[in-house]
Amino acid sequence: MSLWTRLRDRIAALGGLIGFFSARKPPESSEAFAMAIVALGAKMAKSDGRVTRDEVLAFREVFRIEDDDLPDVGRLYDLARQDVAGFDLYARQIARMFAGRDEMLETLLDGLFHIAQADGALHENEMLFLNTVAEIFAVPDDVFERVRLRNLPAQDRSPYDLLGVSPDMDLPAIRSAWRALAARLHPDRLQGEGLPIEALRLTEARLAEVNAAFDAIRRSRTLPSSG
Repeated sequence: MSLWTRLRDRIAALGGLIGFFSARKPPESSEAFAMAIVALGAKMAKSDGRVTRDEVLAFREVFRIEDDDLPDVGRLYDLARQDVAGFDLYARQIARMFAGRDEMLETLLDGLFHIAQADGALHENEMLFLNTVAEIFAVPDDVFERVRLRNLPAQDRSPYDLLGVSPDMDLPAIRSAWRALAARLHPDRLQGEGLPIEALRLTEARLAEVNAAFDAIRRSRTLPSSG
């Protein structure tokens, strides 16, 4: 039975999303993470009044979804989108589920930014939504800014943006920041924290980007000057 079928059946048994997020017995981490992205992603799509094809494709970039599971994912997404509960209620319940697990909350925020940026622009309502979710998650301002910068369109970000460092920092300090960030983003670590295997695609891509960014900075600092 796939993750998405399990989620469909569990939510039906608990009487909807509110029942899922507030159940006396919390869901396992993989189910909680997947449904958190679905619920908040659907509410965020509703915040700018439309769901674009790019946003749907971006959702599939966060999760590996088999074709057979698409109907179940679509039903869960529609259920969250149409539910009368506000996104802040879900966000608070999700924050409680992952209390003390900062990497999971950062990864959730990263996935939401990725979906929001999928159409090439971050709309005002989406930014307000993401700011509010980050506040509920108690994500520090510097972490929020780092996530925002690494989700900018490729042409608008620098290797320093991807690492969350300043160009005036020396290479050892940048190396230290890179190592810490790479450890936080490592898929093996996040899977151990409960990130479902279906959701490793984005973290694998992020880790590759972070490593490439440090390599680009390192090479630029060690190249002999011309002339």
